[in-house]
Amino acid sequence: MPATTDAVATAIDVVRAAEDKKAADSVILDVADLLGLVDLFVLVTGANEPQMKAILEEVERVLKQERERRPERREGTVQSGWSLLDYGDVVVHVFDPEQRAYYDLERLWADVPRRDVVTGEAIAPDTVRPPTGAVPAES
Repeated sequence: MPATTDAVATAIDVVRAAEDKKAADSVILDVADLLGLVDLFVLVTGANEPQMKAILEEVERVLKQERERRPERREGTVQSGWSLLDYGDVVVHVFDPEQRAYYDLERLWADVPRRDVVTGEAIAPDTVRPPTGAVPAES
């Protein structure tokens, strides 16, 4: 079963909030068919610790204000280069460029559908481009 309409709308709000703080390489992965508890992963990159902190705070502020939602849990730290906000149906990953390339979740979840970060519409697999900071996989 694909992601719910509410989860998609929440993910779009997450991307908008993150990009308001200049997040880069935003991606929405639709993992609903594979993970029964989570519908979407949102991946964004912050250039440094202060920017990652600002992104996390803005996502929390926007979702609290516009959707009356608070994260169920938080993981990681900006100092580690990766932090996560778990909203149940939507899980937000905020990375620095090095950790984003190291974990390479786009490759790990290469078989799941992506969603347009503005409209939430499904994206055809042949139109998906790697993030600008991604290191090409070796053949």
